Amino acid sequence: MIPPRLKPLDDAALESLAAARKPELWAQLRARTRAAATLEELLFLSNLRKKAAESGLAPEVAKPNPLRLAVVGGYTLFPFHEALEHLLSVEGFQAELFVGDYDNYESEILNPVSLLYAFKPDIIFVLPSDRRCRYTGSLLDAREAQQAAVDETVRGLLALCATAHERTKAELVVANFRLSGRFELGPYRARSLGNDWSFRRAVNTGLGLRAPAFVHVCDAEFTAARRGNLSSEDQRGWLQSKQPGSPEYQLELAREAAHVIGSLRKSPKKVLVCDLDNTLWGGVIGDDGLDGIELGDTSARGQAYKELQKYILSLYERGVLLAVVSKNDHEKAIEPFEKHPEMVLKPRHFAAFKANWRPKSDNLKELATELALGLDSFVFIDDNPAEIDIVRQFTPEVTTILMGPKPADYLALLQDCRLFEPVSITAEDTGRTEQYRAEAQRKTLQESVTDMDAFLASLEMQATIAPFRDVDVPRIAQLINKSNQFNLTTRRRTEGEVEELARSRNHECFTIRLADKFGDYGLIAVLVAEVRGKAMEIDTWLMSCRVLNRQVEEETMNEVFSRAHARGCEKVVGRYRATSKNGMVRDVYERLGFKAVSSTAEESVFERETAAHKRVKTRVWIEQKR
Repeated sequence: MIPPRLKPLDDAALESLAAARKPELWAQLRARTRAAATLEELLFLSNLRKKAAESGLAPEVAKPNPLRLAVVGGYTLFPFHEALEHLLSVEGFQAELFVGDYDNYESEILNPVSLLYAFKPDIIFVLPSDRRCRYTGSLLDAREAQQAAVDETVRGLLALCATAHERTKAELVVANFRLSGRFELGPYRARSLGNDWSFRRAVNTGLGLRAPAFVHVCDAEFTAARRGNLSSEDQRGWLQSKQPGSPEYQLELAREAAHVIGSLRKSPKKVLVCDLDNTLWGGVIGDDGLDGIELGDTSARGQAYKELQKYILSLYERGVLLAVVSKNDHEKAIEPFEKHPEMVLKPRHFAAFKANWRPKSDNLKELATELALGLDSFVFIDDNPAEIDIVRQFTPEVTTILMGPKPADYLALLQDCRLFEPVSITAEDTGRTEQYRAEAQRKTLQESVTDMDAFLASLEMQATIAPFRDVDVPRIAQLINKSNQFNLTTRRRTEGEVEELARSRNHECFTIRLADKFGDYGLIAVLVAEVRGKAMEIDTWLMSCRVLNRQVEEETMNEVFSRAHARGCEKVVGRYRATSKNGMVRDVYERLGFKAVSSTAEESVFERETAAHKRVKTRVWIEQKR
């Protein structure tokens, strides 16, 4: 995890801040929470937070749409649920909790009139007991019989999830099973599925591979293994009060659960921006020259930098944009990428490369403009504390990681930052850098012409409009959850909810893909409209900013009004809900011929008669897929 930027205060200092009702308490609580080493400490912080809120000290603004979270499972859920609620709260999520009874989750899910369903959760966290995951037959049973038991256990758990999802439309976050740290059968445990260790491993694998889009795995197996299976056990805690594990393990499991739940409401970072000297290689290229920098397998330090580059390359391969911001002469800075034989990263891997002597914060702002991305989607790594501090001061939206004095630690710092973990990986992700390179070519062409219509015609654009398809669901959900600028309502949805919309007879849902002579943009627009009587109301409309002013907006409305006419709708209604990032589309409906019919601080509503719309001719060739 990234170290907290604030130096955490001790208990007495925190209590003084709370007593004095100082607003800085919230930042300090967050710093202490992130650094907390024990469950007892976390519960103290939770109690302090609640007392401060009760005293009238307003917390920092929480993320929109308070989270209704149900926690059910095969254990006594206190104090685990208290830790989970606190971790979500300090990260800005207002969580309202339903806590199930001990080992009653099956009944709570299967009973259609249970209190669980009366609560109407957005997310259900299921923590099944390890003791329910075991093979009841003989070690000598046939391998097929043991595998059948594995499959049945996975099927049963997923069937419970499907029932809960069907009745609530909630997302399910399910903890898999912690493995024993005891020797038990010794080496023989690897030869049979009939023992707890092997059986649970097989169930965990099956659960992950077979989980539908609305089920997300909270990896209890990994969490316990990371801290040690033996230290995660607490037999006395189980016997006395049916606790899920040791207090230390519960702390880490609550952190993992909070991370998975939070990831359903926020996007991972999109851009990794790298310093160069003493970050991607050892030494200073301008002073030491190409032969003098440390990089490669001939030394321990050189190998550490090479391993870091390999990991950064893996981020690139799953869709993270890479950029360089370095205080250097460009010719010197680019030389290792082009000529050093041990260099893993090459110029083609970077969407932008800024090596100059300007402040790095200025370069980061410029990068955000060039890539049409918010600064809050950037992560900047540097070995220099002074440079990190300047970036934090002048571009506080950028997440920074100080790499420190030990190159051997760099790989772990980046692997454990948890900023780039994908909910899903799509084909569009793997080609993202090439898409940005193609966009740079388009901008070069645009700057060379003065006739916009001629420019659009020269692009030779081809668009494909298609209904929501199963193969596109991960990409659709990804766009819905990370698009902020060209997004009229900024409604977030999970993959499961996208699948529900695709099956709904009351909704018109379609995507648009776009390509031109420079390359394929991929899936760049999503629209969801609901038919309500004689009106078609646009619920969600978002597009990639890379296709802004390419006449995709006009073709989107051509399609909407065509579908409205086919449905017998007399008008189309559009809504704009303002956020801090979507001001660019404030007037898009009016530009497309709609008239404002109401406006409040939260929402503006626009309408246009279906009969008034005349198909707009564009320079985009359209292919329809049904």
